[in-house]
Amino acid sequence: MIKHPALPESLKGTVEQSWNAILDAAGSAQQAALESLLAQPGLSRQLAVVLAGSRYAAETLRRRPWLLLQLCSAGELETPLREGALEFELGELLAGSDDEATVVLRRFRQRQMLRIIWRDLNRLAPTLETTRDVSWLADACITHGLKHCTAELEAKYGQPLGSDSGEHQELVVLAMGKLGAHELNLSSDIDLIFTYPERGNTKGAARSISNEEFFTRVGRALIALLDPVTAEGFVFRVDMRLRPYGESGSLVQSFAGLEAYYQEQGRDWERYALIKARPVTGKLQYRQALMACLHPFVYRRYVDYSAIESLRSMKQLIVAEVRRRGLQRNVKLGSGGIREIEFIAQCFQLIRGGRDSTLQRRELFAVLTQCADLGCLPQDVVQELQAAYLFLRDVEHVIQAWEDRQTQELPDQELACAALAFCMGFADFPAFMAGLDAYRDSVTKHFAALIAEAEDSTPAPQSAGLWGADCNPEQLADLGFTNADGLAERLRTLFESRRVQRLQAEGRERLDRFMPLLLEACAESEHPDLALERALPLVSAVARRSAYLLLLIENPPALADLAALCGASPWIAEQLSTRPALLDELLDRASLYTAPEKETLQSELRQQLARLTVDDLEGHMDALRYFKASQVLRVAASEISGRLPLMKVSDKLSFIAEVCLEQVLALAWAQLSLRYGEPSREGTGRGFVVLAYGKLGGIELSYASDLDLVFIYDATAGGYTDGERPIDNATFYMRLGQKMIHILETRMGLGQLYEVDMRLRPSGASGMLVSTLGAFEQYQRNDAWTWEHQALVRARPVAGDEMLAEKVEHLRRSILCESRDTTALAREVVSMREKMRSHAKVTVDDTELDLKQGFGGIVDIEFMVQYAVLAWASQDPSLADWSDNVRILETLAHSGYLQKEQCQSLVQAYLELRSATHQLALQQQSRNLPATQFAAERSSVQLAWESLFAKVQGDENSTDDS
Repeated sequence: MIKHPALPESLKGTVEQSWNAILDAAGSAQQAALESLLAQPGLSRQLAVVLAGSRYAAETLRRRPWLLLQLCSAGELETPLREGALEFELGELLAGSDDEATVVLRRFRQRQMLRIIWRDLNRLAPTLETTRDVSWLADACITHGLKHCTAELEAKYGQPLGSDSGEHQELVVLAMGKLGAHELNLSSDIDLIFTYPERGNTKGAARSISNEEFFTRVGRALIALLDPVTAEGFVFRVDMRLRPYGESGSLVQSFAGLEAYYQEQGRDWERYALIKARPVTGKLQYRQALMACLHPFVYRRYVDYSAIESLRSMKQLIVAEVRRRGLQRNVKLGSGGIREIEFIAQCFQLIRGGRDSTLQRRELFAVLTQCADLGCLPQDVVQELQAAYLFLRDVEHVIQAWEDRQTQELPDQELACAALAFCMGFADFPAFMAGLDAYRDSVTKHFAALIAEAEDSTPAPQSAGLWGADCNPEQLADLGFTNADGLAERLRTLFESRRVQRLQAEGRERLDRFMPLLLEACAESEHPDLALERALPLVSAVARRSAYLLLLIENPPALADLAALCGASPWIAEQLSTRPALLDELLDRASLYTAPEKETLQSELRQQLARLTVDDLEGHMDALRYFKASQVLRVAASEISGRLPLMKVSDKLSFIAEVCLEQVLALAWAQLSLRYGEPSREGTGRGFVVLAYGKLGGIELSYASDLDLVFIYDATAGGYTDGERPIDNATFYMRLGQKMIHILETRMGLGQLYEVDMRLRPSGASGMLVSTLGAFEQYQRNDAWTWEHQALVRARPVAGDEMLAEKVEHLRRSILCESRDTTALAREVVSMREKMRSHAKVTVDDTELDLKQGFGGIVDIEFMVQYAVLAWASQDPSLADWSDNVRILETLAHSGYLQKEQCQSLVQAYLELRSATHQLALQQQSRNLPATQFAAERSSVQLAWESLFAKVQGDENSTDDS
């Protein structure tokens, strides 16, 4: 007798009746074997669950009782599937059976579905394993079914060949929906699209037909093989309604026809559907080509705010359908059901997936995880949605296991309700419903919070009349604007401009909704007039790309941040006006005002570039420019808001440049290696280093700094690359440097990545672009000028081969620690400083202070630090440890070469002056200030200069007097 300690009384009779029917249908030998299974307590309990929860399984075993014996003896009920196992097994069955393919396929499905249901109802398989196994079953049936149909039709019409390539063509079956994501339920339809690579004709048979006709016949044959219900049941119900033009469209399309349709007529719901699309059949090259042509339609290049309105419409349709059809008992389509969780995840995929490539996933569970990682949804919300998803999918499976029907409706019959509650682990049906409602309420709450209704963004009445040809200055004044007349005139000018007047209806409507909201946001900011004045160029820039306006309409906090940042900095306002894609950064306040550490920057850039192929140079260059611009915006916003001190600002800007250089080097190397192979060299690594000088070398980068770089390599002399088109090592590294500069400096839609200055390389502009380590050492030891050794103080490797970087750093320290005549050194340093002042036309009695070149300015401090390192590092090598001025000054104070108080005053002056240059850069103002400013700081710098160089300057003054 079958036993299960938790089996309700109402189900015991059903289980016993089903078991007796199975025994009656079996032969005497099989009866004994089946009854012996009950001696295994674990198996007996599992059997009770399956017979209680699935009439389909009970009927399958009644008709084919030996299946249970086969599954038990093979250990398949306890063992998860390996990928490819089903496809292999089905192939063997079809090859070795005398039965027709239609019979083999249906019997194969029965056996596998029995195994899957058994493992699912007994919780031997997690939810996502069940959905994966059903999907693998569908893949195997489609693959072998297609082979069978294709072979039959090729025998009749010949092989289909491409008209251009002449290659053999294949039908590529594109799995949509849950099959595409390996998320099929126990009794699911399969949504398919049929496509093929190239137009052409068949060849090799008496009758030739076009590829389109051939694959149409193949497609029809495949549907006829899988879909009909026969005495053996069915394989999978096939739904072709997602193809272009739906049921009225052609059954098959070529790749070109498919691409043209989506480009010209594709609708947002089709983008939504294609998120999960996956080619099931066809050569790898065909699958990749198909996905490459669909990708631009599904995922826009940057964040796609234009999808918001269509997604809002879809959401409204979902809500209306639930209401109209009374779907509350439907765990998929009802309120709080599976569809709403899918919608939440896919909204973020459509809107953000173009830029955040980690969202370009088919599996819903993984997409939700990425939503948490990217900050699209809070972690706790994602955990609630994932828990609800797994519960609802389990419920769906139990409902469908009952009779192998494609339904998500909760049952009405008392026996089915009892079976559902039991299989879900509840004492009774009311307890189950309480648990189900708790999950659905959670989903409903999060679904309702996604994408606010349009009326939520209605502009406030007091600002609604300010946008138009009759803009009233008095109303602007009432809102708090000081220069009301001037701003009213600017608003009227913008309103009457050709750019605005020629907008299409949708763009005009969005602009009319946006402007009153912008006025109010600016009025509530700290600097209303500046905020509005600086925001108007942005409005003009994006008027024809009104999706950006929609972003700000939909996100009032982002609009408030826009007004605040524009009011605080014209530099930020200009960045946003020239690079509107950066508006996306305003959506996440936490990240906007948090500049990441270097490791986080590296991870973020890797994720953004992961979707690009090595040969997509333009794509990489675009992504790098967006990455740099967005990260620099974060730093600026953090500094403006007072969340980052000066030293941290420079650190962050330097980190951004380093991460970009690392990636530029990797990209340039990959592209050249594909073409020429890799250069011959000893050991591992690339044998190439980027040595940064100046502000980047000193970890003191500012917002508009260029990069002073030197490229050094170390590889086998006279060696060649190992590719099919070998070139000598020197040429390879020279081209590597050229490629890096091209990637860094080329102007694109988002501007340059960085401007590069290579004049500090050996022999300057006349020298080789890339130096060997030996040549660099020889030049530094024998030919370099003192000012070049000064520059070496602020040099450090920032990208490239770690072993070579250590050699370069060792050489730098060795050069800096050489013993020098301090008097001669001081004379050369002072002479170079005076030449720089003369070139900059700076005099001691200037009424304006040049923060950088003026007396007591930044360069004076830098020159003193450089002199100190060159003069005394031979006695105290720790002076060569650092490349930044502040830490060198701290080392000087500790070593005693300069007085501690003097070093402290120089550090304070340096930080104050540099902070001022940063602030002036953000305000787009000249670094020249009234000479009275920073008097105390400049005085301390000049006193230090006098004490350090008094003897040299005294000698020069006496020489001048004579």
